[in-house]
Amino acid sequence: MHDHIDFVVSQWDNAMPDLDASSMRIFGRVLRLMKHLAKARSQALEPFGFQEGEFDVLATLRRAGAPYRLSPTQLYQALLVTSGAMTNRLNRLEQQHLIERVAAPDDKRSMLVGLTPHGQQQIEDALRVHTATQEAALAPLAASERTELERLLKTLLLAFPGEAAAADQHRQR
Repeated sequence: MHDHIDFVVSQWDNAMPDLDASSMRIFGRVLRLMKHLAKARSQALEPFGFQEGEFDVLATLRRAGAPYRLSPTQLYQALLVTSGAMTNRLNRLEQQHLIERVAAPDDKRSMLVGLTPHGQQQIEDALRVHTATQEAALAPLAASERTELERLLKTLLLAFPGEAAAADQHRQR
């Protein structure tokens, strides 16, 4: 069975026979998969009223464990966004009463961002839908194929600068 990427690579083979387009078989599929997955994720989150970036903030707070609070700096470092982008996300989430900003107990000049009870319920409900969406996307793969895909993707990801260091830093906290 052929897919769109087979068609594209075949065109390149004909148009430029001296070009090794074999990497497009992987990258083209990864990029097309990302588009399909982003659309599925967006549709899954739509009923909850928050955008993907906001979902990431809420999920990061929830997985931090009780009392579900982190500093804005911890959040933007964990999500690899700028402080300005984080401020915008936090403002929108605060307007929706999903988060609250509270004084840090050990330094009243510092603020922490925490989930409100409503925010905790919303992100927990959204996470259930989100993981079900991911499971549906992975359904065509056998368990052994999922394990192998995970291993291969991890190998590729760890080859990029800072990925192993970032994981080690989070584990030490």
